[in-house]
Amino acid sequence: MNPLIEELTWRGLVHNIMPGTEEQLNKEMTSGYVGFDPTADSLHVGSLVPIFLLVHLQRHGHRPIALVGGATGFIGDPTGKAAERSLLDEETLNKYVAGIKAQLSRFLDFDTNNGNSALLVNNYDWMKDFSFIDFARNVGKHITVNYMMAKDSVKSRLSSESNVGMSFTEFTYQLIQGYDYLHLYKELGVKLQMGGSDQWGNITTGTELIRRTVQGEAFAFTCPLTTKADGTKFGKSEGGENIWLDKNRTSSYKFYQFWLNQADADAERYIKIYTFLEKEAIDDLIERHRQEPHLRELQRKLATEITILVHGVDELRKAEKASQVLFGKSTSEDLKELDGDTFLSVFEGVPQATVSKEEIEVGLDIVAALAEKSGFLKSNSEARRELKANSISVNKEKIVEDFVLTTENLIADKYILLQKGKKNYFILIVE
Repeated sequence: MNPLIEELTWRGLVHNIMPGTEEQLNKEMTSGYVGFDPTADSLHVGSLVPIFLLVHLQRHGHRPIALVGGATGFIGDPTGKAAERSLLDEETLNKYVAGIKAQLSRFLDFDTNNGNSALLVNNYDWMKDFSFIDFARNVGKHITVNYMMAKDSVKSRLSSESNVGMSFTEFTYQLIQGYDYLHLYKELGVKLQMGGSDQWGNITTGTELIRRTVQGEAFAFTCPLTTKADGTKFGKSEGGENIWLDKNRTSSYKFYQFWLNQADADAERYIKIYTFLEKEAIDDLIERHRQEPHLRELQRKLATEITILVHGVDELRKAEKASQVLFGKSTSEDLKELDGDTFLSVFEGVPQATVSKEEIEVGLDIVAALAEKSGFLKSNSEARRELKANSISVNKEKIVEDFVLTTENLIADKYILLQKGKKNYFILIVE
């Protein structure tokens, strides 16, 4: 078996392989590509598997090419979609393409001194001057409508059960993606396209187009779509939000917690898919975890490895410190080391009230802060009662009735954390 395919197989990343693919990989350094549609200015965790396919390809001595769909992004891939997507304007699309390019460069080696350096391409560069007549004559005539309608992505939208149908714009998507493969085959010698299992139809349209137009031979490989053990969709938070790779959309803390909170059965699969740990190390981790699952060593290792890959060591440390603030024994100094975004992520959903910076600068009486200024407690008498009971903390430290809030208590120059007991939090925003 080819070493790349062998590794991808034990990692659970093999679904379909076109006959001859392994022979091609064994024969020579092969250029292979994956396409990314720019639907936002950031990729999310659902895009990680295709990225990992490119990284594995490069690690095994082949050349990875990441295609950002500046042209196909104008249309939108109908695969797996029940309804047509809103079309993007050029300015928005360019912003999305730039964001995705920056993220991909974190994973792949683009050093041109290496023989298999990665390459980023944008299909808008070769599609923008392609006239409709040229496309119809030079591409459309080689693929029959019967062939295109046999694809699952088309059949599902044209079935009697669908009341949406499919526009001609979306119908042409597989032809445009197929032409991308033909273009890369002719211009860069690309002989492999990879993607999720739902992309098999679009990818094989490309190999067929190459065969019919230039009598060339090209290959295809797909991996399974990632799911959870309980059958629910992978890649979203418990609240249904996407987990993005951009920390401005999903903080490093939230990203870290997403992986930390995976179920045992899922973590055993994900540690193979979303890290580059060797098989022996993973097998050892899984065995130790099965012996002492309450330690959650597997989830912690998974969260650590993938957070470093996506955000770097510094952001991992912030995420770990933030986790300790909420779940472990932490001090006021630990809190003050958090930046504003991380602090708000840790205490997301906690009630808030605003007080003026001037009040804090002159000193704000804690009783007033707890009751009148914030509404955290119902009255001054309740505030005094809780203070005497030693149940009130400011920034995780117990305080007494004559305590005064000052600028020294500010977290990230803007926040103060009030707490009653172990679980009742309140945030003062100072501005």
